[in-house]
Amino acid sequence: MAVDMTKIKKRKILVIVEAANPEWASVPLIGWSLARALQNIHDAHIVTQIRNRDAFLRAGLVEGRDFTAVDSEFLAAPMWRLGKFLRLGEGKGWTMMQAVSAVSYPYFERLVWRQFGARIKAGEFDVVHRITPLSPTANSSLAGRCKRAGVPFVIGPLNGGVPWPKGFNAERLREREWLSYVRNAYKLFPARRATLKNAAAILLGSRHTQSEMPDAVQNKCIYMPENGIDPTRFSKQASHKATTLKACFVGRLVAYKGADMLLEAALPLLQSKAMTLDIVGDGPMRDELQGFVQKHGLNDQVSLHGWLEHSQVQDVLSQCNLLSFPSVREFGGGVVLEAMALGVPALIVDYAGPSELVDNTVGYKVPLGSRAQIVAQFRTALTDLSQDVEGLKAKGLKGRKRIANKYTWDAKARQISAVYDWVLGQAPKPDFFDSSAKQGGDHVA
Repeated sequence: MAVDMTKIKKRKILVIVEAANPEWASVPLIGWSLARALQNIHDAHIVTQIRNRDAFLRAGLVEGRDFTAVDSEFLAAPMWRLGKFLRLGEGKGWTMMQAVSAVSYPYFERLVWRQFGARIKAGEFDVVHRITPLSPTANSSLAGRCKRAGVPFVIGPLNGGVPWPKGFNAERLREREWLSYVRNAYKLFPARRATLKNAAAILLGSRHTQSEMPDAVQNKCIYMPENGIDPTRFSKQASHKATTLKACFVGRLVAYKGADMLLEAALPLLQSKAMTLDIVGDGPMRDELQGFVQKHGLNDQVSLHGWLEHSQVQDVLSQCNLLSFPSVREFGGGVVLEAMALGVPALIVDYAGPSELVDNTVGYKVPLGSRAQIVAQFRTALTDLSQDVEGLKAKGLKGRKRIANKYTWDAKARQISAVYDWVLGQAPKPDFFDSSAKQGGDHVA
């Protein structure tokens, strides 16, 4: 159901966001951005973990008035060190890190209740909203306590657990994702059932995560991709001045992101100088990619920029006319939204997070398949697009409009405000992204 976003009633919200940091990336940046957007339109008090305190202060927030930093390091610090050891590699073993974090997180919520429980029970807050952790494996004791206090508890957006596609087991092992084989065991925990039962609303960041919710709580579920755009961070607009295909890859240089597949797919176009490629990011595959470039004499056609700050990423990406991103396992696909914000359409694999953000009006996608199939399909798609570079601009402009309407952090805060109205019994259940069906989109190969 459509919701009038211009009429927002200011609420008193307690925002639980254990991971929130404006100076970091990924989940902490999502947590910070969404919490601050809510604070801009509501009387919202943010509760975060002590490790984020200094960054909050540097951002100009006042401790006690704007936020509270909870010190759970007694358990969080040793568990973080254990997780770092068990993942056996920087940026690897994400499932292991989530499992270890899930052990220490309940202690954080216990401390939150100790500090805010009396105020919650006294009705000081209209809603309690837990934004992070984003992982659906992180249960919440606050859900039951808030329900008993008569205060609606909103959780999410939750996202994670996208299955590894068939044919990519080698990539799975290279990522040290051994624990992912038994990840679904978390669904058996009584704490999970209690969390979902007691939550007033469950925001889901992906359709896969929504599909994992029990039938009994589907009526409380609202689909809402967790990523958003800060227009001040992505303020440029793609020039689309290039007369040839100028593609860009942005992401960690690891196997499942597919930068190596992209180079293989684009090889004929790069050799014929019908395409150039900018690769932004760093990781264990960088030397391998650099070796491929040198072996095939592509130094003039391929630029490996390494890791760049957000401001520098948009500098590179806005000079391109296509984001080419063959990742086979993305939960959210934030880079796709970032490209769209700049007016750059994306070419992606039709699987998981990115496929929910891209349809044939704003980008292109190829079917999920084996590595060889993805390489072949990307080669065909890139070849076709190299012959119609002018068509990329129109899709880019439509993507910018979609971002402005639905995916800025301010827009998402307004969407969540409608959820608050719903759980407080003052408005119908909202539906912002047509959660009844997956966005359509023609394949280009």
